[in-house]
Amino acid sequence: MPVIMGTAGHIDHGKTTLIKALSGIECDRLVEEKKRGITIELGFAFMDLEPGMRLGIIDVPGHERFVKNMVSGASGIDFVLLVIAADEGVMPQTREHLDVCTLLGVQTGLVALTKTDMVDPEWLELVQEDVSDYLQGTFLNDAPVVPVSAHTGEGIPDLLKHIRQMAGEFKPHRRSDLFRLPMDRIFTMRGHGTVITGTTVSGRVQVGDEVMIYPQKITSKVRSLQVHGEQTQESQAGMRTAVNLHALEVEDLERGFVLGKPGTLFPSRAWDLDFTHLESAPRPLKHRTQVHFHHGAKEVLARIYLLDRDKLEPGERCVCQVRFEDPMAGVYGDRCVIRSYSPLRTIAGAGIINPLAGKIKRFSSQVQTLERLARARAEELIQVQLEIAGSKGLSLAQLVILTDLESRELQKKLQLMGGRQEVFLVDKESRIYVAGEVVKRLEESMLAELQELHRRFPMRQGVSRGELAGKWAREIPEKLFFFVLERLVRAEKIVSEQEYYRLPQHKVSLAADQEKLREKITRTYIQAGIQPPTVKKLLEDLGLEMKEAGPVLRLLQDEKELVKINEDFYFSAGAVQELKDKVRGYLEKNEEMGPVEFKEITGLSRKFAIPLMEFMDKEKLTMRVGDKRKLRKRA
Repeated sequence: MPVIMGTAGHIDHGKTTLIKALSGIECDRLVEEKKRGITIELGFAFMDLEPGMRLGIIDVPGHERFVKNMVSGASGIDFVLLVIAADEGVMPQTREHLDVCTLLGVQTGLVALTKTDMVDPEWLELVQEDVSDYLQGTFLNDAPVVPVSAHTGEGIPDLLKHIRQMAGEFKPHRRSDLFRLPMDRIFTMRGHGTVITGTTVSGRVQVGDEVMIYPQKITSKVRSLQVHGEQTQESQAGMRTAVNLHALEVEDLERGFVLGKPGTLFPSRAWDLDFTHLESAPRPLKHRTQVHFHHGAKEVLARIYLLDRDKLEPGERCVCQVRFEDPMAGVYGDRCVIRSYSPLRTIAGAGIINPLAGKIKRFSSQVQTLERLARARAEELIQVQLEIAGSKGLSLAQLVILTDLESRELQKKLQLMGGRQEVFLVDKESRIYVAGEVVKRLEESMLAELQELHRRFPMRQGVSRGELAGKWAREIPEKLFFFVLERLVRAEKIVSEQEYYRLPQHKVSLAADQEKLREKITRTYIQAGIQPPTVKKLLEDLGLEMKEAGPVLRLLQDEKELVKINEDFYFSAGAVQELKDKVRGYLEKNEEMGPVEFKEITGLSRKFAIPLMEFMDKEKLTMRVGDKRKLRKRA
């Protein structure tokens, strides 16, 4: 797997000169860099250490004004070559660059003590001791310290030996197969168009692939690829890559944008962070402090929202939230660097624990959930992210960025967790997963809701799916509602009868007077046939109010004894079937039927004819064409 070495160190300590001595490549390409003799932008080189093993090199600027460019370059490195000049020793940017590397999660490297030809042996020995003391307690504590002179060549072979050994033994830790390439350079090549460069931090890309620029979500296509100046058909994680993009202008892009595949990244205006305040920070960090925030090749202004305190002392850590003015595209585990607003200096670092952060109530139990997230790994990480998402659930693509797991490994874990009912795939088409606890709570709530409806309406056989769904419409996605309902039906905790749902123990029981009323109403409508009384006339004849007769009418409807035509008319089921048969028989012999024909074949007045014809349309027996009806063809 490709490995990238990055330089770090104070200005004028010889980083660029040393890289040229090692690789033969001049990293300073800008006229201003050559004129001023300092590195301003990132420089790139490579070395073939042995057949089949090419080491990529990122040379960073050492001036304090260009630390943002240094952070951009350091975000893509695997190990660091810390460069310290023997004639000056450890300087301010030596310290800040090492802090940046530490905060970005760099865990190994080596030290080149340059310009040894400019000092005498006694001074060199003192500087070596000073450097060793400075490195105590850092990740370079046991790193080789190699004295070199890029001008005389002294020590270069020894440094190369150490670099070769480190590169050969280094095992890059890149779990995700999600393709991402943060852009650190954007330019135009004559005859080719727009080209962007960056380090492919994960996944791979091929010539011809459809790509998307985030956070703008601009689509494009890969016309060609170069890795270390050579044409290639594919670039993979760890490679310095140049991408020629189709149909894009330089003005469409800016440094820090991320190249990815369509629909794989989800820009957000807020991230939850595992935040560490440097011991060297000059003062406590207060809630809502504005900072310079560095992620990948991007620098933006942002605010830090402390969730369980009002200030964070130097040397302390906590979970917090960062908020941006414009959306940013991140992935769980990404390392970030925070610099103070003014004066500019590195004060903190953080790892993303939720790149799709929502609103968090300060000093609430949500903070403890984020602490779990900061410590979680693999299956627990999936579980906690789904718990945070709640009933909205998460798509497979969202879970990739929320866990940084390789997609096949993620799917395997989801399958195992699904077997234990810890997660559920509630929408197969969109691949939406919901935590098992969320489904369990919804099941309990749905059963309780049915119990309450049975208590309130004891004479109703059950609840229609539409009525039950209406209760949850604003609370949960429709597909989750149907998933939970069907689970309860399969488990026989809910009984489905025709279009109604009820609890298994629910039975309609009528009091003696209600049973008599039921018999009266049923007899009235059967005797009336196709000319029933209006609801108002029925109530007058019975001497009742609607609140007394309504539940019985609804019950007879549920039992399919009566059919409700509209608010004024009910018909017996037999009468409705008789009318349907007459209409169907007429239209099978005649092309169409109007109100006059309907009255002729049924013998009904206009009072009944119009609502019944509209009812036939709703029942999809007929369809209206102008003032006429035609027989609707059966599917």
